[in-house]
Amino acid sequence: MTWHMPAETAPHERTWMAFPREGLTLGEGAAEREEGYAAWTAVAHAVAEFEPVSMVVDPTELARARRMLSGDVELVEAPLDEFWMRDFGPTFVVDDERPGVLGAVDWTFNGWGAPEWAEWRVSAEIARFVAARLGAELVSSLLVNEGGGIHVDGEGTVLLTETVQLDPRRNPYADRARVEAELARTIGTTKAIWLPRGLTRDYDDFGTNGHVDIVATIPSPGRLLLHHQPDPGHPDSAVTRDLRAQLERETDASGRAFEIIDLPAPATLRDDEGFVDWSYVNHLVVNDGIIACGFGEPEADARARDLLEAAYPGRRAVTVDSRPIFARGGGIHCITQQQPAVPA
Repeated sequence: MTWHMPAETAPHERTWMAFPREGLTLGEGAAEREEGYAAWTAVAHAVAEFEPVSMVVDPTELARARRMLSGDVELVEAPLDEFWMRDFGPTFVVDDERPGVLGAVDWTFNGWGAPEWAEWRVSAEIARFVAARLGAELVSSLLVNEGGGIHVDGEGTVLLTETVQLDPRRNPYADRARVEAELARTIGTTKAIWLPRGLTRDYDDFGTNGHVDIVATIPSPGRLLLHHQPDPGHPDSAVTRDLRAQLERETDASGRAFEIIDLPAPATLRDDEGFVDWSYVNHLVVNDGIIACGFGEPEADARARDLLEAAYPGRRAVTVDSRPIFARGGGIHCITQQQPAVPA
């Protein structure tokens, strides 16, 4: 078997999501919870304009999901305790030697390093559930990893961060070589580009410890979209400057140097909890479109749409207010997972 994770720009069969359920991540008061439900719903409806959406829903939230989501969104009932589908759901792969075969990588998920606050053991079963529902071939992995911890170009290159896959709370016995070998086996990558860290906010108690999908992505082979914080008063200004300097020296699996395109952060620097990690990098590419994060700053949001449409020619960018999602620890990319169309 030669499993291969297609680029996000490859044609999709659908996008998978998970509907929020009550708990610490969703929020404490009724207003906070409603804000979370509404944000996930808005993303689902935006994606459904471009391609089918399947939403996994905990039985306790089925009535609410039916009320809030349009008939364009398929509801799939299964137990959940978290709802960041990118991270606990399957990473889909195809087999280059067996046309028509869909694979589903089931990473070991431990709630981003098993912090005390996290509820994750129920959602850790969702990758197997989805694979069985689709008739996909399960690709089991002992690597503790999340879908938000990797980005691929579909041609052998993977971006990842040392503070995720080499996190002793996740993989205490891992080293770069072991991680790279497991990624080669499961998603078919041949060149790993290790970033030393992610954005500052991502190291807070409710962070992922440095997911790459909020920092950088590969819109096409040989090109990078990189989060850029231009304000020196924000700690991510130094972080992104250093990451850019490193990436200017890197090459991809084909030996190409990268063309790096900066995606400037919005102007807002702080919220009630501290420095924000608001990032336009955390978008989702869909069939003929891009679901872009919005932060209530019309000029910055419009600039991001223009940059994204230029990076993905022929796709239309749609902005969804992502502040409620970021307040809960992630963005649009984090709550979605693309299922590629399988070549016949």
